[in-house]
Amino acid sequence: MQSITRLAVLGLASAAASAQVADFDAETEGFLGLSFTTGGVTFFDANNVSGFFPDGAPFTPGDLGTDFIIERAVVVANDFPGFVSSPNMLNFGMAYIPGDNVTLGPIATASMSAAGSFSSGGLDLVYYENGPWGGIEVTLEAISNGSVVGSTSFVVADGGGRDNPAAVHMSVAASSFDTMRLYATLDGSYTTVRGMVDNVHFVPGPGALAVAGLGLLGAARRRR
Repeated sequence: MQSITRLAVLGLASAAASAQVADFDAETEGFLGLSFTTGGVTFFDANNVSGFFPDGAPFTPGDLGTDFIIERAVVVANDFPGFVSSPNMLNFGMAYIPGDNVTLGPIATASMSAAGSFSSGGLDLVYYENGPWGGIEVTLEAISNGSVVGSTSFVVADGGGRDNPAAVHMSVAASSFDTMRLYATLDGSYTTVRGMVDNVHFVPGPGALAVAGLGLLGAARRRR
């Protein structure tokens, strides 16, 4: 009986501490609304800020669109096989082309969360660089109880001329967090890049399983 109890406890601990991964490939292409959940990850607050386009013109959330969208992005997966799991990606705003072709939507900000405590996470971003987008800073934050506990960022290449697609892995780490927020700024104000997201993941720290297991084992002992 004691062995069975231990196995059950460890099984529950594993479930409590498991990674959450959203690759969108099981979703149906189309608009998903203001929030949705897949792979244990909940997405919300897309483009819910006001700011300025790269040319200086102001925008509001209504100008960008606040929907999440699933795009069948086979052509993107073919171009960036190390960053995109075929066939689907997450798009934003009002941009949507049915079928295998895509249009990169506007990203001013988007948030994502998972149940549990995690020590690392990240996503893959396909975006436009150069052209009007050069110089924009893209940031991914790790958030715990409303406070930023970790972040990473990069500046979009500014080579002038025509814009072109590029891809980047973004990852964050902290002792504990349950939310990530992606956003774009230029000269200290919110702006928008054009991009799509794939492979969003939240990963617990190596000690999370052991801590959960000890807590559940203690509860089992108290029940006896």
